[in-house]
Amino acid sequence: MQLISIDGAKQPAGHYSPATKAGNLICISGQVPTNPYTGEKCTGGIKEQTQQVLKNIETVLLAAGASKNDVIKTTVYVSDISLWDEVNAVYAEYFGSHKPARAIVPTKDLHYGFLVEIEAMAYKVDLALGGVLTPSEG
Repeated sequence: MQLISIDGAKQPAGHYSPATKAGNLICISGQVPTNPYTGEKCTGGIKEQTQQVLKNIETVLLAAGASKNDVIKTTVYVSDISLWDEVNAVYAEYFGSHKPARAIVPTKDLHYGFLVEIEAMAYKVDLALGGVLTPSEG
């Protein structure tokens, strides 16, 4: 297992890595709406918080040599299910036609009182080694 870190980012306060990579699989820890470089917390509403979380996921993906199109699964934790339509709109805009599997988990308490947290899994095929993912493999 390879630990993935973001150059120039603050180290996590807890005992975890922003992401790990095992073979072609990339597991991204739950991302909350903070700036990974400054630690500044997003104080905006659900739209701004969701945008920051997805930006953080993209930053981690890039550090792992992947992109949002390599994401195969997300788990979205939302503090109030009534916020779901706004989260989904930002999420859909971010991913576009790419539709990874997804679970939605309503929860009352997220760290620092945030409204949303998202964790993700990605699968990055190393095309330099001739790897091709076909429907029969999945």
